[in-house]
Amino acid sequence: MNEAQVQAFWQAHPCGDQQVGGLDHAFHGDYDGFFRQYDAFRYGHEAHILGCLDDIDFRGAKLLEIGLGQGADSEQIIRRGARWSGLDLTAESVARLRTRLQLRQLPYDELKQGSALAIPYPDNTFDKVFSHGVLHHIPDIRLAEREIARVLKPDGELIMMVYAKWSFNYLVAISLLRRLGLLVLCGLNLDPGGVYGDHVANARRMGLTNYLKMRNFINCNTDGPDNPYSKVYGLREVREDFPSFQVVRAYKRWMHGPPLPVSWLPLGRLLGWHLWVHLRPTKPAR
Repeated sequence: MNEAQVQAFWQAHPCGDQQVGGLDHAFHGDYDGFFRQYDAFRYGHEAHILGCLDDIDFRGAKLLEIGLGQGADSEQIIRRGARWSGLDLTAESVARLRTRLQLRQLPYDELKQGSALAIPYPDNTFDKVFSHGVLHHIPDIRLAEREIARVLKPDGELIMMVYAKWSFNYLVAISLLRRLGLLVLCGLNLDPGGVYGDHVANARRMGLTNYLKMRNFINCNTDGPDNPYSKVYGLREVREDFPSFQVVRAYKRWMHGPPLPVSWLPLGRLLGWHLWVHLRPTKPAR
């Protein structure tokens, strides 16, 4: 697995695009209508995000966001007072962000296409780095975390959301139910089409036993069956993959576990799929 494969996937599948039918397919290039519908969907289904952002003091902070998606969180961060710069691996996401910023007349510092493995900024540039649902898709995360530490000021802060290992979605829905379901489909030689059919095709191509190994299965069960790479995190994995930082605060949100309708369960703080972590760099002040 390498960065080029990750880039190709997200260039072809902009994060969240199909959740509202697609910018080109359903909205025929109507960016304003698409952004409005996407934002309503995102914060309707994941309302905790706005609350988490409200708890962070962005006012006046020089901030770099890594991984931009459709720019919904970018807009929220700017509106909360950050001096925002954005970095994304794909040209498509950067183009969409630039359009959103222009349509909404939002102030910002810079918007760049580039890699978290070689962040195009000098040392000690930012007060905060923010990344929601992105760093768990970077295979060479150790290099990325060193780059993030490099561009943060010594008293800066990394705020990230990564997929939670100790969650209902990982422990029950993905590890147990979806694997059992795929065993049944393959055992009965069924091809249901759609997403489930894509998983059957993956299993046939890779070999069922190999595909069901969690190091492979997890990749295809977070952001679609073609997603090339994902990782889940507990605090142990956070500390292992981010040795240039110390954990200051961590909390989980959002009950999620398709195909089961569990979002109504009041267990998000215990078994939520989103692990938010606040970290400080350990490098000494200059």
